[in-house]
Amino acid sequence: MKTEQQYFNEAISIQQYMENMTTLKEESFRIYDGFEVPTNDDFIELLKEKQPKILTITEDWCGDAMLNNPIIRRIAEAAGLDMRTVFRDADTELIDRYLTNGGRAIPVYLLLDDAGEVIGKWGPRAPELQEFVVTKRASLPDKEDPTFEEAQKALYAEIREENISNQTYWTFVYEDFKKQVTEALQK
Repeated sequence: MKTEQQYFNEAISIQQYMENMTTLKEESFRIYDGFEVPTNDDFIELLKEKQPKILTITEDWCGDAMLNNPIIRRIAEAAGLDMRTVFRDADTELIDRYLTNGGRAIPVYLLLDDAGEVIGKWGPRAPELQEFVVTKRASLPDKEDPTFEEAQKALYAEIREENISNQTYWTFVYEDFKKQVTEALQK
C-alpha cells in the first residue's frame, strides 16, 4: 500500500494539471485569473512558516475542482508551497482513505508535513456551498422521473456558472480552507 508521501512524489504539479485539463479548463482559468489572495491576514505567513505540502485528489470534469483548485493553487503560490495532483479515478486506493459521507467526493486536499505524514485535510466543498448545493438538489424531481436527467444537467450547469461568476463563493472557499488549515497547522 502506497503512502501519501509516495503518491505525492509520483504526482504532477498543479500547474501541469491545469495546463493539461481537457474539461472545464477555460472556466478554471477564469477563476485562477480572477482570484486574488487576501493580504490582510496572517494565513499566508503561517503557510510560509510551516511549509506543508498539498496533495490534491481531483478530476478535471468536477465542478467543485473547477472552483477550488485555482483558489488553492493561488494560495499555494503566494506561500511558496509545493502543490501536486493525483487523479481520483486512476487509483481509487487513495480516495478510499478519505471518503466524504461514504462517497468518493472530490476534490480533497491533504496537507503533508516534512515527514510525509497527513496533518490536515480539506474538501470537497466549503459549508456554505454545500448548503447551496443541497438546497438546489432538493428541487430536482425524483430519480425515476423521466425529466430527472435533464433537470440534473441544467442544475449542474447553473451551479457551475455560479461557481465561475460569484466571487462570494470564492471567498467561502478561501475562508474555510484557511480555517481548516490553520487549525491543522496549529496542533
